[in-house]
Amino acid sequence: MNKAKKIQLTLLATLLGVVFCFGQKKSKGDDFFFQYKYPQAITAYETQMTEGTLSEQQFLNLADSYFETDNFEKASEAYLELYKKDTLMGEHHFNKMLQSISKTSDTERKNAFLTTMSASFPKELMENMEFNQQLMGNNAEETGLDYQIFNLAENSPQTDFAPTFYKDQLLFTSGRVQQEGKRYEPGNENYFNIYGGQVQPNGQISGIQPFAALPSSNYHKATPYYSEGLESVFYVLSNTEEGELAFDANGKNALAIGKQAIGGSFQLLLKDLSTSFYYPFYDESSGKLYFSANFDDGYGGTDIYYVYTNNGQVMSAPINLGPRINSPGNEIAPFIFEGSFYFASDVFYGFGGMDIYKSNMEGEGFSIPINLGKGINSTEDDFGLIMRNDGEGLLGYFASNRPGGKGKDDVYGFKVDEKPGLKTITFRGKVVKPYDASDVVDKAAVRLWDVTSGDLLAETYSDEDGNYRVEIPWVEEVVMEAAKERYSQFNKRFAQSDLEEKETLDFDIGISLYDDLVEEKEDQMVVKMKKFLFGNNRTQLTPEIESELNKVVDFVKSFPSAQLRIETYTDSRGGSSTNFRLTQSRSDAIKQYLIEQGVPASNILYSIGYGEDKILNNCTNGVYCLEMLHQQNQRSLVVVLNDNILFD
Repeated sequence: MNKAKKIQLTLLATLLGVVFCFGQKKSKGDDFFFQYKYPQAITAYETQMTEGTLSEQQFLNLADSYFETDNFEKASEAYLELYKKDTLMGEHHFNKMLQSISKTSDTERKNAFLTTMSASFPKELMENMEFNQQLMGNNAEETGLDYQIFNLAENSPQTDFAPTFYKDQLLFTSGRVQQEGKRYEPGNENYFNIYGGQVQPNGQISGIQPFAALPSSNYHKATPYYSEGLESVFYVLSNTEEGELAFDANGKNALAIGKQAIGGSFQLLLKDLSTSFYYPFYDESSGKLYFSANFDDGYGGTDIYYVYTNNGQVMSAPINLGPRINSPGNEIAPFIFEGSFYFASDVFYGFGGMDIYKSNMEGEGFSIPINLGKGINSTEDDFGLIMRNDGEGLLGYFASNRPGGKGKDDVYGFKVDEKPGLKTITFRGKVVKPYDASDVVDKAAVRLWDVTSGDLLAETYSDEDGNYRVEIPWVEEVVMEAAKERYSQFNKRFAQSDLEEKETLDFDIGISLYDDLVEEKEDQMVVKMKKFLFGNNRTQLTPEIESELNKVVDFVKSFPSAQLRIETYTDSRGGSSTNFRLTQSRSDAIKQYLIEQGVPASNILYSIGYGEDKILNNCTNGVYCLEMLHQQNQRSLVVVLNDNILFD
C-alpha cells in the first residue's frame, strides 16, 4: 500500500469514517469507491466500461482504484488516457500518474512526460527532483549511518502509527481492536485512539494503555504531539455534535485539531466541517503550529501549513509552506529537530510510496528537502519520524508498512549516532556591484566547482532582485564562480575551515559591469577616474592621485585580460622638451605604482608622455589663458587598447 493510499485510507477513510454523498446519482462503482472498497469498485467500474456507461469522472475513480490496489500498470494507462484528454487531471493526479509509471520501471516514458509537464510545475519542484535524483544516482542515499532499526513488540495486527514523546512515555495512534468501542467498515478496526507506554532503555515500550489525559470520545483521536513548554497535547479528533459525528452539506465528516492541557482545559483550535487537519506539531521556539490539510489552494494533495499562535491559541489564517516543501503529492507529519525540518511525502521521485525527507530551516525558508535514504525509507510507506538525544546518540521512531511487520502499519524505533539526513551546504546571498552594493545584478550565473575533480557541482542564476541560492552535498572545499556578459568574473575558493559546521553560508558576490568602469575620452576608451593634477613641475604621486589610480587596480583585477596604455599630457607653458620629459616621468610613476599594487606589468603595454602635443583648447604657446584653462590640458589617461575585442 503506498502513502497516497495511507493518506486517503488511513487518514481520510480511517480518520474520517465513511463519507456519505447526497443529491447525486451514483453507480455501484461509486458506492464502493466512496466507501474505499477499491477492489469491488474496480469490478463494478470495469463492468460499466464494457457497457459504455462509464463517465469521465468514474474513469478517473477507476484509475485511482487501480492505484490504491497497487495495480500500477493499469493505473498508469488510465491516467495517461485521461492526460491526453486534458480535462479532469490536476497536479495531484499528475503525481499519481508519474508514481504509477515509475512503479512499472518505464523510466523513459516518465522522463518524456516530465519534459512535457515541467513547465506547469513550480521550479522548486524540479530543482528538488533533480537534486534528489542526482544523489540517488550517485548512491549518496547510502548515508553511512549505522541505524539500529527495530519493530516495537507492542504493535498490533491493526494500524499503529504517529509516535510522539510524552515525558518518559511514547504516545502513538492505533486502530487496535478493543472489547469496547465502535468500529467502522473501511479499516475493519476500532476508531483510532491514542495509547501510551513506558520507553525502556532499549527503545521498546511497555505497559500499553489508552492515554487517559484526553477527553473520551467514541470516534477518532489521533496523531498526538506533546508540547513540554505548554504542558499540552495537540491531536486530531472527529468533528462531532452532541457526541455524534457531524457532517458537512455533502455528507463528509472531517477532523479538527484540539489542544488538551495536561490536568487542565480542552480547546478546539482548527475546525472546518469540509476540511480535515492532520499531524499537528507545535514549535515552541516560534509559536507556530504546523499541520497538514487538503485545502483547495494547495500544491497537490495534502500540504503542510502553519498558523501563528499565542501559547497555542491560533492567531492567524493558515499559511502554506510553499513549493520548496509541498509538491503535487501529499505531505504530512512535520517535525523539527535541531534546525532541521522533517516530513513525509509521496512525491513521484521517492523510493516508494511515502518517504521521509529532511530540509534545513533558513529563516522563513527551507533548503532542498533531501530523501533520508535507505534504512529509514523503504519501497513502501515510511512516515511520522520523531527523535531526541539519547546518551551519546539519538533515539527515534517512525511508522512503516514495510514487509515483516505485525499489522497494517507498525511503529518502528531506531538508534543512531548522528542526526539522520545527508549533510548539505547552501550558499545564498545577493549578486551586487562591488562599488555600489545597492545596485543588484540579475541573471548572473553562479556556479560551484569540485576542487579535486574540477566537475561542476551546481549552477543557478540570480533573480531580478539579485538573490541567488545554490545547494550541494557537503564538501570539504569548493570553488565559487559568478559571471555575466560584460561583467567581471568572480572566483573564490572556500576551504574546509570556511565550511565546517555550517549548513548555510550567507555570502554576497560582487561583479563589476565593464561599462560602469570605462568611458570614452578623446576618441578612445579609458578607465573612468576623476581628473587629478600633479604638483607644479612634479612627478610625485599624492594620496589623491593614488586614490584614483586604485580604480585602475580594481579594474584590472575585474578584467585581467585588459591591455593598457598610460598617457600623460601637460599644458603649453615651459619648454617643449622639458614637457616631454616631465610627462614621461609622470606616466612612468603611474606605471610603477600600478605594478606595486598588483597590476601585472604585462597588462601595461605602453607608458607614454606626450608633453604638450595635444592641447585641447586655444591655450597654445604664447596665448594668455587663465589657470583653469591651462589645467584642462594637464591630464593622465589609462587607455584600454583591446576594448573592441575584450568580450569576443
